[in-house]
Amino acid sequence: MMKRFVSSLLGSLAAIWISVILLFFLLILFIAAIISKSFNSQTVSLSFKDKTVLYVELNGTLSERPTEPDMMSQLYGTPEITIALNNLTNSIAAAANDDKIEGIYLDCKGSTGGIAQRTELIESLNQFKKSGKWIVAYGDCYTQSDYYIASVADEIYLNPVGMIDIHGLSATTMFYKGLLDKLGVEMQIIKVGTFKSAVEPYILTKASEPNRLQQQVFIDNIWNCITQSISENRDITVNKINEVADSMLITFKPEDYVELNLITELKYRKEVIEMLKTRTGIDKDKDLRTIAPNEYAMIADIPHAKRNDNRIAVLYAVGDIVDDGNGGIVASKLVPQIYKLKENDKIDGLILRVNSGGGSAFASEQIWKALEDFKTTGRPFYVSMSDYAASGGYYISSGADRIYADPTTLTGSIGIFGMIPCAKELMNEKLGITTDNVNTNANGDFPTIMEPMTPFQRESMQREINRGYETFVSRCAQGRHMSIDSIKAIAEGRVWDGQSALEIGLVDELGSLHTAIKDMAKELNFGDQYCFIEYPNPEPTLWEAISGTEVRIKEHIIKSELGESYKIYKHINDIKKMDHIQCRMEDIVLE
Repeated sequence: MMKRFVSSLLGSLAAIWISVILLFFLLILFIAAIISKSFNSQTVSLSFKDKTVLYVELNGTLSERPTEPDMMSQLYGTPEITIALNNLTNSIAAAANDDKIEGIYLDCKGSTGGIAQRTELIESLNQFKKSGKWIVAYGDCYTQSDYYIASVADEIYLNPVGMIDIHGLSATTMFYKGLLDKLGVEMQIIKVGTFKSAVEPYILTKASEPNRLQQQVFIDNIWNCITQSISENRDITVNKINEVADSMLITFKPEDYVELNLITELKYRKEVIEMLKTRTGIDKDKDLRTIAPNEYAMIADIPHAKRNDNRIAVLYAVGDIVDDGNGGIVASKLVPQIYKLKENDKIDGLILRVNSGGGSAFASEQIWKALEDFKTTGRPFYVSMSDYAASGGYYISSGADRIYADPTTLTGSIGIFGMIPCAKELMNEKLGITTDNVNTNANGDFPTIMEPMTPFQRESMQREINRGYETFVSRCAQGRHMSIDSIKAIAEGRVWDGQSALEIGLVDELGSLHTAIKDMAKELNFGDQYCFIEYPNPEPTLWEAISGTEVRIKEHIIKSELGESYKIYKHINDIKKMDHIQCRMEDIVLE
C-alpha cells in the first residue's frame, strides 16, 4: 500500500515538474517573440531607404487583423502564414504618398481567403494607382483568387511554363447525415425560415431546392462582380472571360494567355526582378530593395492613423458568435468593450467591422443591446461588412445608422434554429449502453441525448424558436426602419450577396471599411483632420498567451494527426459547444 502511494506521489510530482518546465520554456519563447518583434521594428526603421518597392507576397491566409502567433507551429517548423488585411490596405494607402516607395510588386503564390476581403484589397490597389505609381504582378501559376487581385496590376507576368486557373465559382456544402445515420445519431431540428439551410447538413444528403436557388443566385452575382473587375482591368469582355472559364484554361499553352490579354508577357521570376531593379535605379549586382506590408505598417505614415482630437473607433467582430470562451466574437468580452467605448468621451463615432456567419442567438442579442446603448450617446454607429455578416452577424449589425458591404459580401440569413442530437440508437444498440431515469417532473431530464423529444417538448421548442425569430425580425425592422412584413418578405433565412442586399434595403452602401471611415468623418464634419483607432488590442496579454497554451498544443497535435479530416472533427466538436438556439448561416466554401 505504502509503495503504491509513494509511486503515485512521485508520478504526480514528476508530472507537475514537467508542466512547470514546459510552461517556463513557453514563457521564454513568448518573451523572446516580443523582444524579436521590437528589434525587427527598429531594424526596419534603420534599413528603410528610397527606391524601395512594397513587396506584397500573396502566400497564406487573408485575415482581418494580425493573428496571434502559434508557438506550436513555430516549434514544429511549420508556421501558419497569415496576411493581415488592415496592415495591407493601410500600407498601400501610405505607400501612395511615400516618396521612398516606387511601386508595388504583387508576388502571387496561392493565397486563401474571402472574396470580399480580396475586393477590398483591389479597391486599395486602384486607389494606389491614382498616385501615378506602378503595380507589377508575377506568378509561377495564378490561382483564380490571386488572378482576381493581380488583374488590377499595370503589368502581369507569368512564368513561361506556368499557367492560370480561371474556372468560375462553386458553393460547396459538406453533409453529415450519412455519417450520423451510420453512428445512430439523429439531429432533432426546430427552425424558422424556408431558406435557413444551416441545419440541412444534418438532416439531408444534398441541398434542398430553396437552398440550391439561393446559392445559385448569390454565386452568379459574386462571379459577375469578379468578371466585371477583370474585364475592366484587362480590357477583355465578360463573355470572353466566361468562355475562358468554360474551356479549362489550365490546359492552354502559356502563349495563349498573352493572346487573350490575360497577361502582359511571359517572364521568369529572375527577369522580373532584374526589370524592377532597372526601373527603380538599383545596380544589377545589388538586391532589389523591398519592404513587406507588415513591416512597413510599423513605420509608415498611415493616413489618419496618427492620434488627434477627432477620433473614430473601429471595433472588430470576427468569427463565430459565442457567449463565453476564447476565440471568435465572445459576447462576455465584446459587450464590456462596447460599454467602455460608450463611456469614452474621446471617441466621436463607432464602426463595427463584422466578419461572421453568426452563432449563439443569446450572445447576438446581448451584443445588439450594448450597441443600442452606445447609440444613446448620440454618436454615429456604422457597420462595415467583410466576407460574411449573416444570421447572428446581421443581427448585431442591424441597428447601425449606416451599413456598408462589399458587392461580394454574404449577408442576411435572418432566421433561427434549434438543434438537439438524439444518440439513443448509438448508445443502446451499437454500444450497449442504457439508462433509467427517475424524475420529479415530466421534463426533468430535458434536454437529453438518450431519448428523442416528446411531442410536447418539440412543440415547446418550436414556440421558443418562433419567439426568437420574431425578436430577430423586430430588431431588423427597427434598425432598418422597415415594417415587420417587409423584413419577413426578405428573411426566411435567405442569404443575399452585397449587391442584392443593397437593392432590398438590408445595407445602405457598397464600399470598404475605409469608405465607411471617410463617410463617418464627413458626417462629423472633421474634414481631413481625423484618426481611426482599432479595437480590441490584438496583442494578447502575457496571461492570455500562457493560459491558451494547453488548448493550442492539443489543437496542433490533433490537426497534425488527422490532416484534412481535422475539418470534420472540428465541425463536430463545435456542434457540441453550440447553444441549443442558433442564429447561424450554413458553412459554405466558395471556390
